[in-house]
This record gives sequence, C-alpha cells and structure tokens, in this order.
Amino acid sequence: MVQSLKARMRAGEAVNGFWVELFSPTAAEVMSAAGYDCAMIDLEHGTADLSDAVSVMRAMRGSGCTPLVRIPENAAAWAKRVLDAGAAGVMIPAVNTAAEAQAAVAACHYPPRGLRGMAAPIVRAAGYGEDWRGYVEEIGHAVLVICQVETQQALDNVAEIAAVDGLDMIFVGPFDLSASLGYMGEPDHPDVRAAIAAVEAAAKAEGCLLGGIPTPERTPRDLYEAGYDLVLGEIDLVLLREGARLGAAALREAAGRR
Repeated sequence: MVQSLKARMRAGEAVNGFWVELFSPTAAEVMSAAGYDCAMIDLEHGTADLSDAVSVMRAMRGSGCTPLVRIPENAAAWAKRVLDAGAAGVMIPAVNTAAEAQAAVAACHYPPRGLRGMAAPIVRAAGYGEDWRGYVEEIGHAVLVICQVETQQALDNVAEIAAVDGLDMIFVGPFDLSASLGYMGEPDHPDVRAAIAAVEAAAKAEGCLLGGIPTPERTPRDLYEAGYDLVLGEIDLVLLREGARLGAAALREAAGRR
C-alpha cells in the first residue's frame, strides 16, 4: 500500500506542493508529473467549481502527486463533497476558534468519529463503490485535516485550536494574518513574524503538523528549517504569468523594442 501524505509527514518527511488556480487539466498534469508531493486545489480563491476540481484530479491520477482541496468556507457540505470527489485532504480557511476546528474535523470523518455523510458505495473517491469498505477504512487514517490560522482571533485562540483532537495540521496564512494585524501586504513585518512564531510554537507544542507558504524574506528552506512539514511553493497561474512576461520581454529586446 502506498503511504499517505499524512503518514509520510508523521514519519518525519518534509513534503512540498503547488497551488492550482488555473484549473487547467493539462497544466495540472504537467505540474503533478514534475515531482511535487501534492497539489492544493483552491476552491476558495480559484475561479472554479467542483467539477473543475474533479477534472484536475483526473489529470493528476497516476502521478503520485496527492490531491488536496481548499474549500471556500468551514462548511460540512463542502468538506463532504470534495472528499467524495477524491480529495485526500481538506484545507479549511479562516478557522478562528477551537469549536470551529472541531466542526472541521467532524466534517471530514465518517461516524462515529465525525458526521461526514455516508455515500461511499457511489462516490468517485471509492471507485464509484467498487471497494467502498476499503475506502472508508483507509480514508479514516489517511485524510488530512488542515485548518488555516490567518486572523487576530485565530491567533488569540491558537493554543486551543492546535489542541483539537483530530486536527492534523495548522497552516499559516501569512498574507491574511498580516492584513488582520494591520500590516496589509507585509507578511515579514516584525510584528507579523512574531505572531507567526507564536502559531508555529503552538502547533509544535501539541504535536500538530505545520504548513505554510514562502514570503519575500522567508524561503522554503527557511520554513523547513523552522520545522514546517508542508510548504506550498509555486502557483500554476504565477508560473505562467512570469514565464510569459519573461518570454515577451526577451522577444521585444530581440526586436530592439523596449
């Protein structure tokens, strides 16, 4: 059996991933084959729906790259739908209290541990029911429940959030957190860095996995050295944007144009 992404991190492996914002199956296929450990399919900020996310997951199939999904809000219906569609983990944005974290965990697990609706005999995640009992057993161990800490309220409650049973990972949202603290666009401001350090300490104190993204002054290496288990680096849209800018600039220069 292939070891799950969660099991790999629990065993001490630092993993990586990229963000899916384009929702292009071709782009997702190319990137998932490049060697990333996982992809975070973004239904919070991405301009896509669940069927687009399924198309991306189909394109990734067989690559060894684990599909994770960030849902738009902390809602049991959203968690259920993306897990039924085949996500191996769910990222829940803006989790501000322990009660909200408990609700997120419950939404991602079948009874008796949680309240995820039981449709395993027909859903894509279970091979449309081909081995639904095996799926139910496996996903109970493998599902990765990720809560984002990205507000002042969450910062105030981070110790209680990190202590929630069944919460696998706290994921730092440095840009939203900086905005919430009054430093819009300054994720490396000393006050923001101090707040992030408090989140990191709380997660590690409770044995919670830690995830995040690079900032202008913190590289992926910096994050791994600080104890991060998951770093989501590249964004498919940004890679395309920056590659296109460089290509267009090179052609203009070759033609003697500015």
